[in-house]
Amino acid sequence: MTEKVDPIKLHKDANALMENGKYAEARDLFSKSADLYYKNQNYFGSAEMTYKAGECSFRLKEYEKAVEFYTKAADVSFAKGFDRYGTSALENAMESHKILGHTKEVDEISKKLDVINKKNAEPEDESSFSVFS
Repeated sequence: MTEKVDPIKLHKDANALMENGKYAEARDLFSKSADLYYKNQNYFGSAEMTYKAGECSFRLKEYEKAVEFYTKAADVSFAKGFDRYGTSALENAMESHKILGHTKEVDEISKKLDVINKKNAEPEDESSFSVFS
């Protein structure tokens, strides 16, 4: 019989490891927790844990891996409507690309962020309905 793994326990253990500077171990637990959260349809939890795995990779100077995690966090975030979280993940992916000298990728992400920021800055369509009319 297989033991059921608790994503919240993994999440808490990963946070403790990260706080103690054990970034590689934390990254692995964050990644496992993210997968479990996703399977359980906790998409925000999954995006958050994937983002934190990216943070650990960044601190380990594993920038390619950081890009992978941040990009995955952004994809989940935007797919589920967590635009602010997705924007933050893209900004960190862009920073990792800058360190790696990937100017093409930096430009692509910068353009994406411009589109997202313009979309979020536009006022939503005003409805003709009003409780005051």
